[in-house]
Amino acid sequence: MVPLHFETLSFAERDAFLEVTLLRLFSTSIPKPEIEQIALFSVADPQTLQFQHPDAEKVEKKFSFLLAKYFETLKTKLTGNPATYVHRHSGIPLFGHVTFGIVYRNSSIIEIKPVTSCNLDCVYCSISEGLSSTKQDFVVEKDYLLEELDKLLAFVAEPVEVHIGVQGEPFLYADLELLFADLQAREQIHTISIDTNGTLLNKDKIDRLAACTKLQLNLSLDALDPEKAKVLAGVKSYNIEHVKEVIAYASKKLNVIVAPVLTKGYNEEEMEKIIAWIKTLDPQPKLGIQNFLRYKTGRKPAEEIPWEEFYALLDAWEKKHGLKLRWSKEDFRVKETKELPKPFSVGEEVTAIITCRDRFPNSVIAVAKGRTISVPGVPLQKGKKIHVRITRDKHNIFVGEML
Repeated sequence: MVPLHFETLSFAERDAFLEVTLLRLFSTSIPKPEIEQIALFSVADPQTLQFQHPDAEKVEKKFSFLLAKYFETLKTKLTGNPATYVHRHSGIPLFGHVTFGIVYRNSSIIEIKPVTSCNLDCVYCSISEGLSSTKQDFVVEKDYLLEELDKLLAFVAEPVEVHIGVQGEPFLYADLELLFADLQAREQIHTISIDTNGTLLNKDKIDRLAACTKLQLNLSLDALDPEKAKVLAGVKSYNIEHVKEVIAYASKKLNVIVAPVLTKGYNEEEMEKIIAWIKTLDPQPKLGIQNFLRYKTGRKPAEEIPWEEFYALLDAWEKKHGLKLRWSKEDFRVKETKELPKPFSVGEEVTAIITCRDRFPNSVIAVAKGRTISVPGVPLQKGKKIHVRITRDKHNIFVGEML
């Protein structure tokens, strides 16, 4: 008998299929007859398969082949959207894309993005993520992410903040608490910040997170009125009282920043209510009100408030309530760092290999010289070589057009 045990996978038998769940959020199904071509098997426990076969190496190799085959049909459980698992053997680099992996903008804040997808549907979302999204999702293997981050840390060679700012809700990532612990152990990292809507947090989880002394929670809170909060979150199940409880409790355990998005026509009158409520908390978290901005790929429920008008509002509220609302890079120890070399630049023509779908339809991710390149208007033909002209190279985020 050969047992195969997995830390990030779980299994359940579903009639003629074995359902495989990756990191609790993503799943695919493998026909049982294809597995039985390896050997008769059973689900010994949710994370272990037992094969009636004497050769462990052969079983592991053949089952790994099946997993790779059916991970091509991986889907996100929340939405049913197709998903891509980015791991160290996937052939997909972690530099080059704005959606997943590592984004380094030549500053002391390094962004890491282990997952996409969201359990809300916020009306102002800058990348149109959420339950109504139909985009391709991505999930990154934790150890692969850390390996590549370590290389960048060695290059930067000075203290940094690591910001987990995903396109969605980061607490959907099943390995997140393990990732926190690994980041905490790296002396070069002085702060681990994360953007979250708070809906998946509770007191027990916050108690566990408190072991990460470098952690800073940036929590969304866009209205105190329950109905307005539901409209802004885009889901009727949104519970503002739960989020308020999370903020109040987390503020006692961790560094917390409350970050409302001021959206014209939706929540102007809620801002002073939020300020007044924040002042009742002890200890009192920072409050960082953000201005809604219209992005090309984002939702556009309102017009932008001009920056001069927005800052005038902050100044007036600061004066009225005696609470700091205007923050600068210096407040968060942000500084410029050395630039990561680019393997190619705008206008350059390169040969790249198509590896997977991109976020949007009829668009692919191609790979060249250790970077991903987003190439719109190209059908998916995995492994095909294409000639691409680079049209964007800022901060090692690459977009190209096929020649």
